[in-house]
Amino acid sequence: MYQDVTNGPVIAGVDGSPEAGDAVLWAAGEAYRRKQPLHLVHATGTEGRATDRAAEEARAAGHELLARTAEGVAGRFPDVTVVRRLAPGDPVHALHDEAGTAGTVVVGHRGLGGFAELLLGSVGLGVASRTRVPVVVVRGARDHAATGVVVACVRDERDHPWARYAAREAALRHATLRLLNVWNPLSHTGTALTMLDDIDGIAQQRVREMHALADGLRAEFAGLTVTIEVEGGRSTAGLLVQASREADLLAVGAHHPPLGIGRSVGHVVHALLHHAHCPVVIVPRGTDDGHGGHARHGRHEGHGEPGEPGEPGGAAEGGPGPAGP
Repeated sequence: MYQDVTNGPVIAGVDGSPEAGDAVLWAAGEAYRRKQPLHLVHATGTEGRATDRAAEEARAAGHELLARTAEGVAGRFPDVTVVRRLAPGDPVHALHDEAGTAGTVVVGHRGLGGFAELLLGSVGLGVASRTRVPVVVVRGARDHAATGVVVACVRDERDHPWARYAAREAALRHATLRLLNVWNPLSHTGTALTMLDDIDGIAQQRVREMHALADGLRAEFAGLTVTIEVEGGRSTAGLLVQASREADLLAVGAHHPPLGIGRSVGHVVHALLHHAHCPVVIVPRGTDDGHGGHARHGRHEGHGEPGEPGEPGGAAEGGPGPAGP
C-alpha cells in the first residue's frame, strides 16, 4: 500500500544567501501544497563554544536571520506554519536531524556561511548521500516559466516504489508526470560478436517496461496523466539536463551503498546539480515504503551508475538495465 511521504514537513536550510532565499520560497510553496509545516534551519557551527563571544554573536545573528526569513515566508504564504530551528552543529547533521524519517530537505544550489559548500562540496553531498529522505536542490532561473510537467528518470518497473514520490509531486501540482528512460545502446553490445540487430529488441523491451511502470502509477494515482519516453544516447546527464528545460521538477533515484561505504550520488546527479534548469529532487530508493524499496516488486540490491560498467546494477552486471542516476 502506498505510504505518502509528502505527509511530512518540509525542511529548508537558511543562510542569508540569495540562493538559499529562493530555496526557502520554493520550500514554502511545497509546504503549502502539502498542507504541512515548513521548518527553517540555520546551523551556526558553535557547538561546544557556549561562552565564546564570537559564538554568541553567531547565535544572535542566526536568530535574527531566522526571524527575518520567517517573516518573509509569512508575507508570501500566510497559511503555512513556520518552525524556526537554530542548530549549534554542522549543516548536514542539522538538516538530517530536523528531517528525521519523514521530512523533505530543501537547499539552494550554493550558499554562504555554514551552507557554502552545498553546490557540490562535502556538505551538499553529505545531505544527499546520507539521508533517507528526499533532498531537493533548487536550481534554475527565477523566471523559469511553469511547465506543468514533473520528469522522473527511471529504469524499469523496479523503480515503481520511489517513482511514487514523483507521481505524488505531479499530483500536488496538477501536473503531468513524464517518465524518462535513457539508455546507452553501446553498453549493450558487449563483445565484438554481439549483433547490433539486438538493439531494436532491447529498445522495444524498454518501451514495454515503461508502459508497465506507467500503468502501475496510473492505477495508484487516479486522474494523473503519465507519459513515457525512451531515449537512446551516450549521455544520460546531457539528456536529463535538456529535459529539465521543460520541467518544474526533475526527480532521480539514489541508492544507498552497502554498509554506507561507496557512492550513492554519482556523476549524473553531479551534472544535474551543476547544470539543471529546474529544481532537482534526489529520492532514496524505497523512501515511500520504509523498507528499502522492495515492498512491491521484491528486493533489488545495487542500482548503479549509468554508463559505468562494473558497478552494481550497471550494464556489465548480467543484464541490459536502462541507464539511470
